[in-house]
Parts: sequence; C-alpha cells; structure tokens
Amino acid sequence: MKFNDMLKKKKKENSEVPKGPNEIMDEIQDVNDAQQPIAVDEENTQEQADNNQPSVEEKLKEELKQANDKYLRLYAEFDNFRRRTTKERVELLQTAGKEVITAMLPVLDDFDRALKAMETATDVIPVKEGVALVQNKLKHILTSKGLKEMTTKGETFDADIHEAITNIPAGDEQKGKVVDELEKGYLLNDKVIRFAKVVVGA
Repeated sequence: MKFNDMLKKKKKENSEVPKGPNEIMDEIQDVNDAQQPIAVDEENTQEQADNNQPSVEEKLKEELKQANDKYLRLYAEFDNFRRRTTKERVELLQTAGKEVITAMLPVLDDFDRALKAMETATDVIPVKEGVALVQNKLKHILTSKGLKEMTTKGETFDADIHEAITNIPAGDEQKGKVVDELEKGYLLNDKVIRFAKVVVGA
C-alpha cells in the first residue's frame, strides 16, 4: 500500500479525534517501515548456500574417484580380453592342421592297403596303378585345401618364387629361363610355402 493511501485511511479513521504530534510521528515511522524492503542477512544466506554446495576440492576428489573406477573397469575388461584371445590363439595353433589331417586319413589308409597288396603281388602293373590312384587322391585333397603346384620349366627365372641351384650354358632362347626343375615349388592360397629349386640357363 502506498504512503498517501495509508495516510488517507488513517485520516478517515481518526478524523473525529485530533492527534498529537507524537502519534503523527509514530504513524509516519510505521509508514516508512512498511515501505522499506526487509533487510536480509546476505552473509548468513551465502554461508548457508556455501555449506550446501560441495567445495572445489570435494568435486575434484569425486571426479578422481570416478576416473579411477572407470580405469579399473577398463583394465579388467582388457585383461579378460587378452586372456581369452591368448587362449583362443593357443587352441587354434594346436588344432590348425586338424582339418587337413582329417582329410588325409583316407589316403593313409589307402597307402596301408597298397603296402599289404605289394607283399603278395606278383604283377607290378596293378601295384603301380594303385600307387598312382593314391597319389591322385592325395593331390586332389591338397588342391581342395588351397595347395597349388608351380609351373617352372620354360618360365623366366623369378627370385620371388624360384631358388636357383645352378646355372648351365644355354642358347639365347633359354638364357635367363628355367631349364630344369629339381624340386617342385608350391603355393598355398597364392602364397609361396616352398620355393621351386631350379636350374637356370646362362
């Protein structure tokens, strides 16, 4: 309520009774008090707010605690991953040739049968045919697993796939080319696993 409104109200209420100077001064003081804003103890309020909020040191400690916790979890996860992959790698190395060996077992059985047949065989031709069949079977299995023979005779010498054992004098057409093959070379999935040992024309 405004000062003038309060004065009018007081005058209306007390218009019949004359007021003394002390009463008028009291009324003016009451009006002044009503118009002034209530003083707030800012220092106490600030202290209470500060007490409720964590300090910078406490915040940093909390962040450090969270970072350490996160680090420990990540380290534990990485350690588990490392152990698991190491175990899988060892198992893979132990059983890497299992598939190939399993596929070659029938060839081994065929060789056993061929050896038994040779003990009582009187004719050499059937024995040769049997051995040739076993060899073809073995080649077919290895080819299906990605093994491939190198073709070297007549090819230009290539140090990436050939190993020169010796050079021999040759005509111009054979110069720098493979003249003879002493040991076959093999590729496994287009990667050299054994170099071909060859004789090169010079």
